[in-house]
This record gives sequence, structure tokens and C-alpha cells, in this order.
Amino acid sequence: MFGRLTHLAIDLIAISTILAGVKKATGFAPQTDHIKDTSIRHFLESYFSIGDTVFGMVCGYVVNSGYFRQDRRLGGGGKD
Repeated sequence: MFGRLTHLAIDLIAISTILAGVKKATGFAPQTDHIKDTSIRHFLESYFSIGDTVFGMVCGYVVNSGYFRQDRRLGGGGKD
């Protein structure tokens, strides 16, 4: 039971992180303002903010890691 809950939690965080990446890359985000129930809207906004946080942490790791380098063909101008 605990293993299934852990797996579900990791899956939900992964989905939220993917949506945060889509938001960062394209500017498109789920429209929570169309949800009339304030408690559900607040829950979803909190859920999406978890993905934003995880995405930011992953990006911070990648930028400062020696295992990744920036592909200049994509037009970036960061450090090597």
C-alpha cells in the first residue's frame, strides 16, 4: 500500500513538473480561473506550484552541473 502511494505521488509530481516545463517553454498554462469551486482551484494552483518548484530545482542543478553543457546551436548564451 505504501509503495503504491509513493509511486502515485512521484507520478503526480512528474506530471506537474512536465506541465511547468511546458509553461516555461511555451507560455501556456492550465487555466485554473475557469474552475468555480475555490477549494479545487486552490488545490490545483498549489499542485502546479509544486511542479514549478521542482522544475526550478532541476534547472538549477543542470546549469551548475558538469554533466550537462549548453548546445550553442539552440541559441543559448550561458556558461560551458
